[in-house]
Amino acid sequence: MTKEPFYSVSELAMEFGLTTRAIRFYESKGLVAPQRVGTTRVYTHRERSRLKIILRGKRLGFSLSEIKEYLDLYDLDSAQKNQHELLLVKVRTRIVELEGQRRDLETTLSELREIENQTLEAMPAKCPPMALAAER
Repeated sequence: MTKEPFYSVSELAMEFGLTTRAIRFYESKGLVAPQRVGTTRVYTHRERSRLKIILRGKRLGFSLSEIKEYLDLYDLDSAQKNQHELLLVKVRTRIVELEGQRRDLETTLSELREIENQTLEAMPAKCPPMALAAER
């Protein structure tokens, strides 16, 4: 029988590129729940996995409350049916949001390029345009 490995808050912070304060913040929000050995927090493989899910969820644009809802379902449903259903709904909703943002961004870029071209056409030929702030 092997013992489950424990991780310190600083080990997890270093592994995930976080501050110890960020991990403690996730703890205060109920996203991770380290065990205690005396006054020291120790994190198990379960908490390490939860941190991975939290960071992935944040990277994909989910709120901490949405991530917590997902994590809480995992604890309640060992078959993970409800968790998978919730995840599917949230992912589909996020895809729709991002596709809308992409359309908006493409519209904005198109308008900016049109303004740029109109401005260049309106400038006198002798007057060279200023260097672009960022080359395309």
